[in-house]
Amino acid sequence: MIAETLNPQILTVLDHHYQELAIDGKDVIEGLNKKHKTLSPKYFYDDRGSLLFEEICDLPEYYPTRTEASILQQYADEIAAITNCCELIELGSGSSTKTQLLLDAYQKIADNCRYLPIDVSGGILKTSVLQLQEKYPDIAIHGLLGTYDQALVHLESNYLQSRMLFFLGSSLGNFNPEECDGFLNQISRTLQTGDYFLLGIDLQKPKDILEAAYNDSQGVTAAFNLNMLSHLNWRFQGDFDISLFKHQAIYNEVENQIEMYLHCQKSHWVTLEALDLKVFFEGGESILTEISRKFNLTKMSQQLESKGLKTIKTCTDEKGWFGLILCQVE
Repeated sequence: MIAETLNPQILTVLDHHYQELAIDGKDVIEGLNKKHKTLSPKYFYDDRGSLLFEEICDLPEYYPTRTEASILQQYADEIAAITNCCELIELGSGSSTKTQLLLDAYQKIADNCRYLPIDVSGGILKTSVLQLQEKYPDIAIHGLLGTYDQALVHLESNYLQSRMLFFLGSSLGNFNPEECDGFLNQISRTLQTGDYFLLGIDLQKPKDILEAAYNDSQGVTAAFNLNMLSHLNWRFQGDFDISLFKHQAIYNEVENQIEMYLHCQKSHWVTLEALDLKVFFEGGESILTEISRKFNLTKMSQQLESKGLKTIKTCTDEKGWFGLILCQVE
């Protein structure tokens, strides 16, 4: 049974083992009222957006997913051996496809592990929880539906056992430096001494490789970007005309980040009734929907250590395109 009413103060445990948390849209109001309009990448992930992202992960141009999976394939057993049996908590779990490499490794060393996937897409979360429970009957699996901030606050007050919190897919790159710093502070507060944090980061590389990954030839990333407007229409009773916007992703070499935009093709008004919001778009105006920062492995390890998250293992692919950092709270 899926809960119909979302209330951030009341978490209802559902019979398919996940909990729901609310999204209030205040960030949409703030972002669309800026001089240079922005939207949070969390709005990519309604059910259709999550499915489109799964398609993106299989595209020949989109290297991050398969590269990170290859690293996990090589190092999952070693990571499990280092951390031993603990509560596994994943931020932005999606379909949990790569995570199964970790679950396979932990299942080899213990029969009482617990996995807590966290995502903002209820449909894909429910599906993945049910599929994983069937595949891993000896692992307790309980999903939490909500944003990173909501989930981390919830976890702070619900400590059960030793933990490994993990954040794969270089989703950290969606945060600007200030947001990244605040997020890592929150991670540090959520974990206790001896707990672990596993972070996946996309590393710096040539512009042509990066731009091709976010402007694929089949147009799946464009559909994914534009679907954000459809999600806002559904969630907040909006009237975005998707045909009046066009996708583009560029690599900002100064900031070392991909910037993904929706460019308005014609001047018009947009209303989001549930937010009591009416916004005018000029022809040629853009909405920044995502940044995807590309990192330096050494500098990221240093930043983590400044938060009390000591690096105990780093893993990369042979090209040095992607990295995993395993940390422990000191």
